[in-house]
Amino acid sequence: MTGRQTAAVPPGPPTPGSPLVSAHELRERCAGDHPPVLLDVRWSLGGPPGRGDYDRGHLPGAVFVDLDTELAAPRTPTSGRHPLPDVAALQRVLRAAGVGRTSSVVVYDARDATSAARGWWVLRWAGLTDVAVLDGGLAAWIEARGEVSTAEPSPAPGDVVLRAGALPVLDAQAAAALARSGLLLDARAGERYRGEVEPVDPVAGHVPGAVSAPTAANLGPDGRFLPAQALRARFTALGADGREVGVYCGSGVTAAHELLALAVAGTDGVLFPGSWSEWVTDSRREVVTGSSPG
Repeated sequence: MTGRQTAAVPPGPPTPGSPLVSAHELRERCAGDHPPVLLDVRWSLGGPPGRGDYDRGHLPGAVFVDLDTELAAPRTPTSGRHPLPDVAALQRVLRAAGVGRTSSVVVYDARDATSAARGWWVLRWAGLTDVAVLDGGLAAWIEARGEVSTAEPSPAPGDVVLRAGALPVLDAQAAAALARSGLLLDARAGERYRGEVEPVDPVAGHVPGAVSAPTAANLGPDGRFLPAQALRARFTALGADGREVGVYCGSGVTAAHELLALAVAGTDGVLFPGSWSEWVTDSRREVVTGSSPG
């Protein structure tokens, strides 16, 4: 896979500015002379597809992007459930959405940024730098009295040029090494990390040495990210104290949420895109259960 590293790699430079935008800030930007391109990436594990939610109402001018088919490539026998997309196919999707070489892009989902974070990370991996996530998603937009539309836009085609690998990634071997030499965070719910339940993948447990860090703890009750200081304290307590940080989840979706929270906290991390669903495709890889990293 293009851009995949076979050893632990140091994180790249921090994203300029905040990776989050509030609903009030976005309303002002949309009313300005250079409004951002809006991408709706609503999605839920196991479906139904987010397209139906989009058709029932979305931010005016927003274009729907399908996480399963446009922000990921088809699964293979040795990959995770959401392999990184083919960059040429992604370029066609973004050009059709109106993304140009100098565009700002804002990605959003229903509320908690789980799928929006995947869009944010994939676009940055593909070379875009001016990408933000709407904090609190559509729910925050409605709360801020933002307009909701059912009209499907027809944007002028964009001319964005993408390049795969603008962000480093980890393969299974590198993730295992980083769990020993640095910090590998498991972004799934605690019961999945411990191996008590596994609703999706055929084997339960976690990567040896990985530390449990459920993404739910990144958010407040309103579905918005905790302040940077609180997130910084959380990740420091988990061991992000200057060491290299890698993140995985079930299939590389909620792990992007963890990376977004790390970015808010001022810390970069590296994604293991294949995540647990790729790890368990090889029966020779060790599996640990219980609350200890192992």
